[in-house]
Amino acid sequence: MKISARTRYGLRILLDIAANADDPSPRSIKTIAKSQGISAPFISRLAVPMKRKGLISSARGVAGGLRLAKPADEISLLDIMTALDGPVSILKCISQAKRCKRSGFCGVRSVWKELNDLIADSLRSVTLAKVMERTDHENRKTGYCI
Repeated sequence: MKISARTRYGLRILLDIAANADDPSPRSIKTIAKSQGISAPFISRLAVPMKRKGLISSARGVAGGLRLAKPADEISLLDIMTALDGPVSILKCISQAKRCKRSGFCGVRSVWKELNDLIADSLRSVTLAKVMERTDHENRKTGYCI
């Protein structure tokens, strides 16, 4: 399993917003782009599924931008990954059992499923707040190199 660029950049975007949550105004896409070195169009594309999944909210207009839709300790890495890339699945037969005609009797599939579940549980246990705790205070606004 490989963590996609969409998930990595989505995490950076959310960390940027969370690190600047003390500012009462929403975080503009332009500001996030400059801070994180991510193009504004790419941020806009990633914002759509993150908004749809309830991770962020957005405000339009001159003073518009993005905010976390819930506290940083309620947004997990699993939430981010599934919002941007779909369910965690180390093999297609885990998420799409019908695609494999052997899935009903495969003895190894249960092993892969257990591993898949462990990965998902691990991702679920790490929140934005926990990631922020691992970065010293001075580098929280720009110090994420995911």
